[in-house]
Amino acid sequence: SLVTLMLFIYGETVVEYRCYRMSFGEPNDPGSREIVNNLIQLTYLARKTISDNSLEYKSDLPWHFLKKLMMVNVTARSVQYISDCGSNCADESENTDSDLDDLFESPKTGGKLNPLDIITALFLCSDGFLQQEMALKMSMCQFSVPLLLPNCDTNQCTLMLWAMRDIVKEYRPQSLSESKGFIEDRIVLSELPMISFVRLGECSWSKSEILNKLLTDSQQYHETFVHHNMECGDSPRRISNGLTEITWYLPAGNTNIDIFSQPVAVANLRGDIESFETQYSFLCQTSAAVFVFFDHLDSECSLLTNQNRKAKIYLVGNYESKCFSKDALKEVATKLNLTKNNIIIKTKQKNDADFVKDLRETVRDVVENSNMKMTIEQMADIAHELGILVDEDSPECQIAKTNAEAITAEIQDILKYKEDQLPRQGEIWKELTCLEKEEFRLRKVGSNNIEDYKSDLHLKKEELREKQNSYDMSTTMKCFINAISRPG
Repeated sequence: SLVTLMLFIYGETVVEYRCYRMSFGEPNDPGSREIVNNLIQLTYLARKTISDNSLEYKSDLPWHFLKKLMMVNVTARSVQYISDCGSNCADESENTDSDLDDLFESPKTGGKLNPLDIITALFLCSDGFLQQEMALKMSMCQFSVPLLLPNCDTNQCTLMLWAMRDIVKEYRPQSLSESKGFIEDRIVLSELPMISFVRLGECSWSKSEILNKLLTDSQQYHETFVHHNMECGDSPRRISNGLTEITWYLPAGNTNIDIFSQPVAVANLRGDIESFETQYSFLCQTSAAVFVFFDHLDSECSLLTNQNRKAKIYLVGNYESKCFSKDALKEVATKLNLTKNNIIIKTKQKNDADFVKDLRETVRDVVENSNMKMTIEQMADIAHELGILVDEDSPECQIAKTNAEAITAEIQDILKYKEDQLPRQGEIWKELTCLEKEEFRLRKVGSNNIEDYKSDLHLKKEELREKQNSYDMSTTMKCFINAISRPG
């Protein structure tokens, strides 16, 4: 839970957690003695404070990421440790003659973990309520959020519906630009077109880096998706292949700065779709369009042609790749009934800026003209059909959802609801706040005796406290206290 996590950060409690030996185990790491097997629940005494300068072991990385994430620190994904071996090797290299051959060797990446592996492991090891808090904080940092979470132990993935329940977004479409109004809604209930980006086979360019450029302009560039050219992004992924992330582009109602005039969800599948057909099938049935990045196309292209899809298919190829085949592309385009408007090719004459511009125009056309819109909540039905787990199906989430709905179902008029069900707050609380401020500031004391004035303020506070205590506990508060008092 959030309370448990916050206490953990300050070293005041015992936190139960699971950790992957394959990701965080280290032979000389004292903490790794507690990490004995995959997905074994352990008790970790989190009384030590992990500072920026104390990352000595891989097992420190998830805790450091969590601490930064809870502080909404946008550098949370940039975590790596420096082993003793690394520092000793650096010292030795200074004491020996430089060898030019070392310049052509790849540096050791033993101290790095791919941020996506850290995120995947933490979501797999957390309960539903901690997952909600992590997803909310990641959204606040403008990081992409897990939509389909893979589990390398079971080879299954989970739709993270419950984890995203707390995310609320507000935006102003072009239709509200004159009235200066805006729309605010829970993101899982927002009916938006989703544009998905996947990779077929090996790809010589970074799909995620292109997506970052697609969603931001050069003056406000932001690393929404982890990519190969960012810190630790070049470290091989070990447990996060198959992860499908989601983010949202939400317009501000300003034609000068808005990239898209309407809100849109953007999904990004990590790994080759040939290895993750289930995730690809899910995206084909929930997206308005699926953009397939490739270097080489198989003319048979069974994966592309056999899908029961609702989404439009767009092919995005790199003509500069040595294995690119124009003939194979023509065959695939014919089988899929694609026109040249459904194909985007990166040529030698087209630099990255021009390529992103073309891609953006195509996405904009899809967003403005597509009728295929779906909420994340509606995606749960498709997930069930494909055998994808849904986190919200767990008993804990169902109980929590029932309790929350029992309270929120009574809310019709918010102001009236607060007056009826939260009578101890509201005006009484405001008056008490003003009196407490005046006790310290004494701005209205005038010519009165200070001690007498303070005594009068204290009496007024006592009267308000008595008025607060005169109210019986409301039905809503009884429901809330009963819900959080239940074991489990």
